[in-house]
Amino acid sequence: MSATHFQLDPQGRLLHFLTIEGLTRRHLTDILDTAESLHGVAERRVKKLPTLHGKTVVNLFFEASTRTRTTFELAAKRLSADVLTLNIATSSAVKGESLLDTLRNIEAMQCDMFVVRHEQSGAAEFIARHVKPHIAVLNAGDGRHAHPTQAMLDVFTIRRHKPDFAHLQVAIVGDILHSRVARSLIHALNILGAGEIRVVAPRTLLPAQVENLGVRVFHCPDDGLRDVDVIVMLRLQKERMEGALLPSEPEFFQRYGLTEERLTLAKPDVLVMHPGPINRGVEIDSRVADGPRSVILEQVTNGIAVRMAIMSITLGNHARPAGEAV
Repeated sequence: MSATHFQLDPQGRLLHFLTIEGLTRRHLTDILDTAESLHGVAERRVKKLPTLHGKTVVNLFFEASTRTRTTFELAAKRLSADVLTLNIATSSAVKGESLLDTLRNIEAMQCDMFVVRHEQSGAAEFIARHVKPHIAVLNAGDGRHAHPTQAMLDVFTIRRHKPDFAHLQVAIVGDILHSRVARSLIHALNILGAGEIRVVAPRTLLPAQVENLGVRVFHCPDDGLRDVDVIVMLRLQKERMEGALLPSEPEFFQRYGLTEERLTLAKPDVLVMHPGPINRGVEIDSRVADGPRSVILEQVTNGIAVRMAIMSITLGNHARPAGEAV
C-alpha cells in the first residue's frame, strides 16, 4: 500500500499527513478553509483554542530546523496541546538506540502525534506504519521526497492574494532536483488546478523527466519569469548536492538569481515567495526579498495557521482504543 492511501482511512479521511501526492482537491480545500478559520487566532488577546487540550504532540526532528520546528510548536500550543520537542543530538538514538526503540519509548509516554523531520526519504511513512493506531504522524520534511505542510502554507498564501488558481501562472526557480518543497508544491498546484506551473533551472538542477510532473521547463529565467503571477525561489540545497553541480554561487546568482530587473518581467502584482532560509545574493537580491512584492514573512505567519489546521483535522480523525489511558 502506498503512502498516499496509507494516510487515509476507508472513508477517505486524513489519518496522517505524509504527502500531497494522490490527495484530492477536497482534502486540500478542507485544510485551506480550516486554516482560514484559524488565521485570526494570533490576533486575539488569548492566542489559544481548546481543540487539542489533553493531547500530546512530539516533535521528532532528526534534521536541523528552526522555522518549521518553531511553527509546529506554536501551532500545537495554540491548540492547547502539550508539546515535547526531542533533541536528537542528545537522545538515545545517537547512542545507538534504533528508531523503533525510540518510538516505542515515546509511545509509552501516551503521546498522540509525531511531527517527523528526517534526512531520509520515506522516514515519516516508516514511522506512521509502526506507531499505534491512535497516533497521527505529520511529515515535516523527509529527504528529497516531500514537505507537504510547506506546500500547503505556500498555496494558502497564494490563495489569500490570488484565489483563482485556474488562471495562475506559477514559476518555481532554482534547485528543483534536491527540493522536497518543489515536489510537494507542484503536486498541490496541480490538484488545485493551477493554470500553468513552470520550473526554471539549469539542466544539472532538474530531475530526469520532470515534465511528467505536469510542468513546463525553462532553462532561461527571462523566458520562465515572463508574465507569471507567482515566483517561488528555492534555496540551493548544498547539503544534499553530490558533486559540483554549479560552477559557483555568484554565477548562479548572475544567471538565475531574482533581481529587481528580472522581477519586471513578471506581472506587476506578482507574488515573490521563498520557503527559507534565504541565501541573500545567491537565490534572491535583498531588495526583492524585502520589497513590496515579497510575501516571504507572510508565509511564515501562515504556516502556523496551516499546521494548526492539519493537526486538528488529523487528530480529529483518530480515536484511542476503548479503555486506553489518555
